[in-house]
Amino acid sequence: MHGPADFKVAIVGGGIGGLTCALSLAEQCPGIRIDVYEQAAHYKEIGAGVGIAVNAAKILHRLGVGNAANAISGERNNIHRSLRRWDNGEEIVTVDALYDQDDIRQLSVHRAELLNILFDAIRERGIATLHNNKRSVKVADTSSDEVTLSFEDGTSVTANLLVACDGIHSQTRAQFITDKPRYSGRIAYRGLLPLSAVESFWPFSSYAISWLAPNKHFLVFPISQNKTINVVAFVSKPLDALDDLKESWTSSAPREDLAREFEGWDPVLGKLIHCMEPFPGKWRLNDRELLSQWSFMDGKVVLLGDAAHAMLPHQGSGAGHAIEDCYILGRALHDYFNPPVPTKIPTTLATWTQIYQDVRLPRAQKAQLTSRQAGELYELQGPLFENLTYDECLPIIAEKITGRMKWVWGGDIDAEYDAVVAKTFGKSLGSDGVTSNGVNSDRVSSNGVH
Repeated sequence: MHGPADFKVAIVGGGIGGLTCALSLAEQCPGIRIDVYEQAAHYKEIGAGVGIAVNAAKILHRLGVGNAANAISGERNNIHRSLRRWDNGEEIVTVDALYDQDDIRQLSVHRAELLNILFDAIRERGIATLHNNKRSVKVADTSSDEVTLSFEDGTSVTANLLVACDGIHSQTRAQFITDKPRYSGRIAYRGLLPLSAVESFWPFSSYAISWLAPNKHFLVFPISQNKTINVVAFVSKPLDALDDLKESWTSSAPREDLAREFEGWDPVLGKLIHCMEPFPGKWRLNDRELLSQWSFMDGKVVLLGDAAHAMLPHQGSGAGHAIEDCYILGRALHDYFNPPVPTKIPTTLATWTQIYQDVRLPRAQKAQLTSRQAGELYELQGPLFENLTYDECLPIIAEKITGRMKWVWGGDIDAEYDAVVAKTFGKSLGSDGVTSNGVNSDRVSSNGVH
């Protein structure tokens, strides 16, 4: 068995998941060697806003970057989202942001700004070596305790653990799983505009708003210290109507196309669209089928984030679940080096990467499924709404959306981890967060950071 000092981790992908993974592993397993391999020439995020649920925000605080994340967030006035009628903006239901506590709260951030925070923390602490222009093409099982990762440029490296954080089109996943991203039935227009451009006509108390209609919905929320409005407009379309539309941040369409899709909606939306850039983004929304295995090659290769559980954006929890993955993988690797439960069962790396999978897979799969369901709910699709008028649908939406996110925000992922460890080894962990051999599990509980 390796100790932290001679254990090498290769992280494939330098996005939010990959850099958070490096921070989490370094925090929980001091001394290990971490290398991050990014295929692009620079560490950067293309795109716009992303929501970070309070559970994930707690982890960012645990990793020492929570205050910096707070500083780049938009203020939602303790409102998660206010749902409105498509035609006149009247309120359907408003969902409060629950489980916020002092500085630990839900966040609305620009992807690039959050990535910069993670990148700077890694560089300042010197906890990982960051590589650019490294596109992975293959991983090979080369010994009992190492894998070899090969790159497109002809070079290769060895590692004791490879963590694939390379997104929905993960090359590592493709080596083990033959599925492909699936079209969700919706496209999305995305864009940014200065909040100052809408202040003169904005009638709502919050900037976190969704307008709902059959087969379409329109979402805005504030990012970048409330200086910027993030826009995502969803439209259901059959596959044969997409032409060559791709899943790409670089794909765009004239602003007039977006205006036509939402013509006749609440006049506030027409004014907002007029303030957007001339060519907002336009792309097809894909996700993945549920995957039953995240750990391969005797635990030496694991999937994380979108590579393991790409999900639709309708619950705004994809990035948060990737951050949760990072934290739980860190706990598992810590316990691989410091087994917390006296047992005769061999504690191999495969044992602990399996525990990582067993903890995270059910919760991530639930998020994948409920994200799909949320999209249907926002667009009045499915059996619940058959043969009902729009007005008859609204009470159903209000009932179904209230409390929908509590399981995401209030879940105790440390308790889930402890339960899987106890089941694996047939022993219970103490209710005070200390394992039966006295090792403190250093928890991030649902009530705060301890």
